[in-house]
Amino acid sequence: MNQALQLGFRTIINLSSFAEFPRNLGIGRLAPLRGKVMGSKGRSISNSSSIAGQNFDRKLKETVDNDNPISNSPLLKDIKDDPGKIEAMTVQQLRTALRTAGISSKGLKRELVCALQSYLAEEMDGESSLLAEKLDPSDSDKKISMMMETKSVEDQVQGRKTSLTKRKRPIEVDCKAVSAENGVTPVNQSEPWTILAHKKPQKEWIAYNPRTMRRTPPTVNTNFVKILSWNVNGLRALLKLEGFSALELAKRENFDILCLQETKLQEKDVESIKQSLIEGYENSFWTCSNAKLGYSGTAIISRIKPLSVRYGLGISDHDSEGRVVTAEFDSFYLLSVYVPNSGDGLRRLTYRTTEWDPSLSNYIKELEKSKPVILTGDLNCAHEEIDIYNPAGNRRSAGFTIEERQSFGTNFLSRGFVDTFRKQHPGVVGYTYWGYRHGGRKTNKGWRLDYFLVSEAIADAVHDSYILPDVVGSDHCPIGLVLKL
Repeated sequence: MNQALQLGFRTIINLSSFAEFPRNLGIGRLAPLRGKVMGSKGRSISNSSSIAGQNFDRKLKETVDNDNPISNSPLLKDIKDDPGKIEAMTVQQLRTALRTAGISSKGLKRELVCALQSYLAEEMDGESSLLAEKLDPSDSDKKISMMMETKSVEDQVQGRKTSLTKRKRPIEVDCKAVSAENGVTPVNQSEPWTILAHKKPQKEWIAYNPRTMRRTPPTVNTNFVKILSWNVNGLRALLKLEGFSALELAKRENFDILCLQETKLQEKDVESIKQSLIEGYENSFWTCSNAKLGYSGTAIISRIKPLSVRYGLGISDHDSEGRVVTAEFDSFYLLSVYVPNSGDGLRRLTYRTTEWDPSLSNYIKELEKSKPVILTGDLNCAHEEIDIYNPAGNRRSAGFTIEERQSFGTNFLSRGFVDTFRKQHPGVVGYTYWGYRHGGRKTNKGWRLDYFLVSEAIADAVHDSYILPDVVGSDHCPIGLVLKL
């Protein structure tokens, strides 16, 4: 492997600077487990702030809170602590919250939801900006909370410079300006994923907005694991992409385990990559395609050492393309999976629905006999009409055929596996894939092809299931799961 690729991979894994980040990113969880894995260099946080500095920050926060309707209303404060509750609120509750915030409470439920989400995001941005103005810029990495979003990779590519102390307030969502022609609600164009983009949207559907719908992390006393999954569509190409900063993503998300699909690596590449892994993430497991070079490929990279690792399904007809890695941990099995695409002309549709899906289903049900299973990756199926921008126009497109959708339901959902994102967000339009050909990402005309499916036994332990649509570099974006242990 050339030197540039080795350096690039060190970027994606080099997390040694995490000790400078605040505990609200989840640092310190899984302490008993990590003590065995990470040794004396586990990521503890030293408190170097002076008492005077702490008092200043406290008074500043009180000043912000006193001028903020959220802090004076139990209802608004409850929503701020868990924005996901907005979706489940009744029309009357929504109107009460909007009136409390001094916002018009007229309109249909979808409009009320959008208005409340927009207000919440704006208030959180305003609070973060005020705090940032008072903090020492040289100490910002240590003190700025997760609400101060990392500058997007897209901004870096375009050479934009954003100031943490002068952040623009988000453009308000105009939920009434719905285009009957294409079913798109115009909103902040710098965040296209917040566009309600669908050819035939239902009355109660709303767009996914991670800024308001992601749940706050569990408390520091709660043991949990954070898993990211990403179809990178070629790991070498991603790492060479100008402006891409995997380190920023790692710092922001602070994951315990990273699952990759479509790495397109060869065995010779893997050995070089493994040698470049640094302390803390030396547990990595890769499988590559032997049938076709530079094709498919999956991986699991973890700071937690698994009990065992398996490759493939144990069936030679399925295992030549490097599509499955299974890691066994104390409480669960984790699978990083890249399900075969049915292909142009649906030439692999029969193989996919009558051979691959049943084999994968039987494999995970066998694993489930000993402990719960987490299945993640690009499953190459938009299961319901809410999961694709143009359902009518894709009835015979790979990933949305009736055969694939029925197979998804029969082999996974009907056998006791839970779609964690859909369970948490039953009426939310959120995509994970946008084709390059028509520039779908700019208008949020996408598909939801990437999933975290979990055994029913641990479905209620899922704290958060989310999408990271702002992360570019692939035609897919990462997805995340936070599971309480």
